[in-house]
Amino acid sequence: MAIALTLSELAQWIDGDIIRGGLDVSLTGMAALDAAGPQDVSFLGNEKYYNQFLETRAAAVIVPRGVTEGPPSTALIAVDNPTLAFSVVVRHFAEIARAFAPGIHPKAFVDPSARLDPEKTCVHPGAVVMAGAIVGDGSILGPNSVVGTDAVVGKDCHLMANSAIRERCVLGDRVILQPGAVIGSDGYGYEFSGGRHVKIEQVGIVEIGDDVEIGANTTIDRARFGKTIIGEGTKIDNLVQIGHNCVIGKHCLIVALTGIAGSTKLGNYVTVAGQVGTVGHITIGDKATITARAGVTGNLPGGEIYAGNPAQPYRDEMKLRAFSRRIPKLIERVKALEASLGLRKSGSED
Repeated sequence: MAIALTLSELAQWIDGDIIRGGLDVSLTGMAALDAAGPQDVSFLGNEKYYNQFLETRAAAVIVPRGVTEGPPSTALIAVDNPTLAFSVVVRHFAEIARAFAPGIHPKAFVDPSARLDPEKTCVHPGAVVMAGAIVGDGSILGPNSVVGTDAVVGKDCHLMANSAIRERCVLGDRVILQPGAVIGSDGYGYEFSGGRHVKIEQVGIVEIGDDVEIGANTTIDRARFGKTIIGEGTKIDNLVQIGHNCVIGKHCLIVALTGIAGSTKLGNYVTVAGQVGTVGHITIGDKATITARAGVTGNLPGGEIYAGNPAQPYRDEMKLRAFSRRIPKLIERVKALEASLGLRKSGSED
């Protein structure tokens, strides 16, 4: 694929309308509005950046429909969703930067019994593919990544540096593991016996659906028995812990520093904000949203926003917080009433 895009090519890709600019405008890069140069494409995805838009030096800007004016030398393409449309540009230039170069680096180790096509996969130095493992065509194994014994990696996956898939775990197609992600670490299982904690063997696996992305240093524990499951299209941020035997639905969003305890089930399209914690063995319904730093201690129906610790419907939590802010004034009123009735000496702190 050629590096440069013309304005007409880009408009066709993103289903946009050129409202200003020549069809042959050449676009060779992408950048934010305030950093874009005369061959870059940028986008206006939020009205708070409108002043940057008016001052940008970009060759072209993807704008929401209804915007017709901009910097005099900048071409404009109108679309329904500029942020989503700009992702097409990102993918174009990211594919160029990806520079897929098939082959197995001489400093990588691939067990003879592993199944991968060296002409259709890219294995970087230090990567290890253990016995019986399968790696699909188009996949990239980054430096020092590990594919464990009998593990399966689907097509067009990208395992970045120092990520690891332990034995027998399964990745679907187009899965991305950011650096340091660990799939299939042992679940946290112990029994107290004879004055000490005795490890309970974790013999299940992790199964990850297609188009899942897992952030840096996130860990997903293998099941004690059976499977820990991450559904198709789910996106998991950095530094997330998902316990053994959890079932995470399709197209969920799980944000950084979240901890989901074992055997918890999330429905489809659930959003879990940063620093949320859950107890184990609970169910959170489809399309639930858990706001930041909430503590989930019981089952939650879907289709609603939850906040607080313990988590409850957002409206109820906001009322509770409003009431709590009134407590100091209410105490002063009670003190004044008690003093007026002679039940309290003036100035008493009790």
